[in-house]
Amino acid sequence: MKYEMYQEMMEQPQSLLNTLKKEKSHLKEISARFEEFDKIYMVGCGSSLSTCYSARDAVNMTFNTNLDVYTGYEFFYHKNIDNENAGVIVTSQSGETADTLAALRLARKNGLYTVSITNEEESSMMNEADDAVLTWCKRENAILGTKTYMTQLQCLYQILFGMDDSNTSKSVLKDLEKLPETVDGILKATEQDNRILAENYQSEDIFYCMGSGPNYGLVYKLAMTMFMEGALKHACPLYSGEFRHGLIERAEKNVPLVFLDAGFPGDEFTQKSIEFGEKIGTKNIVYRMQDYSNLNPLLSPFVLAVPLEWFIYYLAHYNGEDPGSTRHIGKVRY
Repeated sequence: MKYEMYQEMMEQPQSLLNTLKKEKSHLKEISARFEEFDKIYMVGCGSSLSTCYSARDAVNMTFNTNLDVYTGYEFFYHKNIDNENAGVIVTSQSGETADTLAALRLARKNGLYTVSITNEEESSMMNEADDAVLTWCKRENAILGTKTYMTQLQCLYQILFGMDDSNTSKSVLKDLEKLPETVDGILKATEQDNRILAENYQSEDIFYCMGSGPNYGLVYKLAMTMFMEGALKHACPLYSGEFRHGLIERAEKNVPLVFLDAGFPGDEFTQKSIEFGEKIGTKNIVYRMQDYSNLNPLLSPFVLAVPLEWFIYYLAHYNGEDPGSTRHIGKVRY
């Protein structure tokens, strides 16, 4: 049986290609505008928050800029933004996420320059932001966000790395253009292995997920939306270095631990955690970027998202669930 999420996953390469083709010059203009600001805020919720985390951590590994990430409601209720020379990027698949929309309106009220990234051309965020970027995916109905996750992250990388002239940033931007072909290949190559993996893990109820640097954003998405919303499994996201601060006390034989590894400096702790788990008999599931692609490692969240999507898709299937449906969450969060 093929759920609606299946087709949306397969549309990821074309969505990346369309968004790059239609928005690239526009994103360059936004990059130039954001170079003028003393501070940049990125705001999102759920999967959209995860793209902000990944983009922030990738940039922080590359060049210095005053960049911060907030959930919509934390920005609205708890951030003092008086008299700031700042730009705000709000991210939302639907363009109607209530707390993110409230943050956008607050930013505009306080005179901050705002840019929205969304997949809905007629949405409130597209209409109300000072500038707006459309991710060219057509409608996405599955709750997890596959093609919209990819293209939203693509736009954030294009804006932020476009602000820097270093060789690393140039490498990232060059490899962004290779993503459609790369993602297409990974989609075809990783389905069967992750279907088998999901069948083997279908009876597990909780998964601890770890990664460092830009992979933490993907780990957050994996735990908070993919496992809990899509597969209806309990999950917890952690930076790899936090393994020994709490989780190590819950790591025991046969407990599933999911690790994302891209060879970042912080993956020294990812590897140590993997080795510790092996010693005590945890069920380690390790996704390494180098097994799938030789693109710049900072693009790891794009690369590793694909096999993880297959794993979650079939994990839901083997538990009799549609991975794109929800019990309590509406597609638009009012």
